[in-house]
Amino acid sequence: MLESMRQCLREDENVCLFGLGVPDPKGIFGTTLGLREEFGVERVFDMPTAENGMTGVAIGASLVGLKPVMTHQRVEFALLSIEQIVNQAAKWHYMTGGKMKVPIVIRMIIGRGWGQGPQHSQTLDVFFAHIPGLKVVAPSTPADAKDLLTASVRDQNPVIFMEHRWLHETVGFVNEENNAAKIGQANTVRYGSDITLISYSYALLEVLEAARLLEKVGINCEVIDLRTLRPMDYETINHSVQKTGRVLVVNNGWVEFGITSEIIAHVTVNKFQFLKTAPKRLGTTGVPIPSSRVLANLVYPNVEKIINGVREILPFNGLNDLTKYRSEDIPNSAFKGPF
Repeated sequence: MLESMRQCLREDENVCLFGLGVPDPKGIFGTTLGLREEFGVERVFDMPTAENGMTGVAIGASLVGLKPVMTHQRVEFALLSIEQIVNQAAKWHYMTGGKMKVPIVIRMIIGRGWGQGPQHSQTLDVFFAHIPGLKVVAPSTPADAKDLLTASVRDQNPVIFMEHRWLHETVGFVNEENNAAKIGQANTVRYGSDITLISYSYALLEVLEAARLLEKVGINCEVIDLRTLRPMDYETINHSVQKTGRVLVVNNGWVEFGITSEIIAHVTVNKFQFLKTAPKRLGTTGVPIPSSRVLANLVYPNVEKIINGVREILPFNGLNDLTKYRSEDIPNSAFKGPF
């Protein structure tokens, strides 16, 4: 993401970057390090702790030709600017008959860890995916993080960029060039014929590890990385469901009223005739996130729960002792990259 941001700042003088902690020594998980020194304090700068006002500044700047990228070090901080995001950024293009555009990117860090508990460990992506006029992306690999951030900066619409904090520790290859991924296009990262597993962001890594283990007992999984939550790539989902006839959707956030519900509703309404069994969904248990690691282990989806979810759809023998794959409140040690 640092490389994408540097390249975007170089290629377009209208791009600017700001937010709490942007020039800090840690540079928001290393994604903003050295940018203020290279591009100056007029284009890369810190902001006061005033999230609603900061978002208003970004919207106003975009309406006069700039392309602001603003950051929230936790998604919860963005809740203070919901009015600006939902009633202003998402609607200006529509209210002006397409004459005005709001090309802003709002980075929001999601996820868990450090025992941060109910107010700093939430995902909340469905909040923003519910709103027409917003695009919502959620990469799971370093390559997608770079290419989707570039695409978001170049987009003429407001883009919510969801980044799971644990993914900042993963390693993988990225394009040297400043390529842009297509927003709204999912990626089939593993091909299979027995069951379709759909996920995104950090939960995708849990799904891929589960698929690797399931292959040992003869279950051939197809895995789809959504990458974008709005607009959603239903075409890729439909194609896979028609092939496998079985679906398990794994969410990073709460199950109720979430992304998993939307996908299963779509599959059931549009591809019911292809289903061999009822779809299933997994996600965070519907309670405020606990601070205790012991309780956290009961709340989050993980490899063990995904495999048992597949077992309910497509019964098989084996893979009964998976305790070492329980992630609790620290990243699974299997996910060291590259991905």
